[in-house]
Amino acid sequence: MVKSLPPRSEVKVEETWNLQDLFQSEDDYNQAIEQLQQNVASYVEQFKGKISDVDSIIAALKGYASIYEKMVPIGAYTSLSSSEDQTNDEAQMRASKYGSIASKLGSQLSFVSSELSELPAELLEKAMGQSKDFELYLKEVLREKPYQLHPEVEKTLAAMSSVLNAPYGLYNTTKLVDIRFDDFEVDGEKFPLSYTSFEGGWESEADTSKRRAAYDAFYAKLRQYQHTAAKTYDMHLQKEKTISDLRGYDTVFDYLLFNQEVDRSMYDRQIDLIMKELSPHMRKYAKLLQKVHGLDKMTFSDLKIPLDPNYEPKITIEESKKYIKDSLSIMGDDYLTMVERSYDERWTDFAQNIGKSTGAFCSSPYGFHPYILISWTGSMEDVFVLAHELGHAGHFYNAHKHQNIFNSRPSLYFIEAPSTMNEMLMANHLLSNSDDPKFKRWVISSIVARTYYHNFVTHLLEAAYQRKVYERIDAGGSVNANVLNELKRGVLEEFWGDDVEITEGAELTWMRQPHYYMGLYPYTYSAGLTISTQVSKRILAEGKPAVEDWLKVLQAGGTKSPAELAQMAGVDITTEQPLLDTISYIGDLIDQLIELTEEIETVQTN
Repeated sequence: MVKSLPPRSEVKVEETWNLQDLFQSEDDYNQAIEQLQQNVASYVEQFKGKISDVDSIIAALKGYASIYEKMVPIGAYTSLSSSEDQTNDEAQMRASKYGSIASKLGSQLSFVSSELSELPAELLEKAMGQSKDFELYLKEVLREKPYQLHPEVEKTLAAMSSVLNAPYGLYNTTKLVDIRFDDFEVDGEKFPLSYTSFEGGWESEADTSKRRAAYDAFYAKLRQYQHTAAKTYDMHLQKEKTISDLRGYDTVFDYLLFNQEVDRSMYDRQIDLIMKELSPHMRKYAKLLQKVHGLDKMTFSDLKIPLDPNYEPKITIEESKKYIKDSLSIMGDDYLTMVERSYDERWTDFAQNIGKSTGAFCSSPYGFHPYILISWTGSMEDVFVLAHELGHAGHFYNAHKHQNIFNSRPSLYFIEAPSTMNEMLMANHLLSNSDDPKFKRWVISSIVARTYYHNFVTHLLEAAYQRKVYERIDAGGSVNANVLNELKRGVLEEFWGDDVEITEGAELTWMRQPHYYMGLYPYTYSAGLTISTQVSKRILAEGKPAVEDWLKVLQAGGTKSPAELAQMAGVDITTEQPLLDTISYIGDLIDQLIELTEEIETVQTN
């Protein structure tokens, strides 16, 4: 039975992350902000209006990098302490206060990019030649030149950043603070419900009556907040469209894809091919679930059921260490040292508590170790999630060691490749250590249901829906709850066809995802997994040479484009072939599940 969540004050300290690695005390945090404000004031006095030659360009960027590095831990501490408990008034007020301070500082520092963009291209290129540390940053200045606004406008936009980013904060407050779920009832027995318990338990509950009742109760509650959520989202969309128009982009898509260094064709191809080519395979998987579980019909509320819930291993945080280390040992000693440190030094927040952000993420502040948020439920799926987030951690652990603060972060398009790579390594390790049909079926179903369903289906359907939303916004329109529900339902029905009944409530899944406040992010999960699928197959075949290539990719950080990074690992993402190969691989996995199920049923019958 799923228990009610405790307040943050009652969870075990050893299951929480140690934010004291960022700041030992609130006084240290406040002093850092005060020092930062003084540093910015001195920097402005020293450089504003004086960036005019190669020497001053390099000196200004050195000082800017130093300030940026001081901002990072403050921003991380503010964000992480807020995400661990959205009901903590002190953390929320701290975040609000720093948001205002950061906006003011950003406004004061906006002159740097403005003055650089006004310099002749030849001068910027000369500075690149004299300082490789700032070559990438200056290349971006040149790329952004056509879209740079008047310095006073840039200053105003920077000053307004906390207001412009308010919709995301409002979304989180509505979702994690205001929405309180009632207990739901099955056969006279009541069960507690929350965001965390639904996503981490009830959604995949084997008991059909409980699962469907939890689903109905969950979405009935979301429906009560749909209009506020839709209005919040529309505010965010209108902001993006306004900035896109102000800067002179042809479309809002061009604006949002610009920093990803990806053209529209790569974005559209990822969505179109998966919607068309993966759909038949996933419908076949849905039919398998229906048959194995003896369901009267296959509904949207049944898609997350494990293929064999009786075989789902329960696992403790301590036990997860061996699985993680054994699976990732192929990555080498330095990578494993990072994994061990993540446990020993409390990099990860495992606790479940009221107000905690849902899902999982990894924050990697430059100059500090990464932080991982996850809500540990004790299922083996949690190990895959942890491996995924450690993939992000390992990426930036390597990139930060080899690149400066301007060069360490790659395009969003590539960001999910290292994370999904670790899921593939986990699956490959488990499969190589057993010939038992039931265990093999469980591992393969975990890959299909967790790795591919999550990244290639859930996030891809978000992306297909998101594209329809932006097409509407780009045409000068707006959205409300009815429009969003209609668009979401249309995408779900297109993908699942007649094989899955899109139950009432499914159209509200747009309310569950924070990704819509992060630009064109959802499609990058399938893009990253396409790369990691191909590279993991290469690692299986070649071993160490492929691993060495992959580590070099991680160490390259943001110094290469997504296509160049993939090419370093032996994958050409400028063509559709890697994506088609990955979809074919998913189809093969589902066929294996059908064969293993028939084999197991035959043995059980005899």
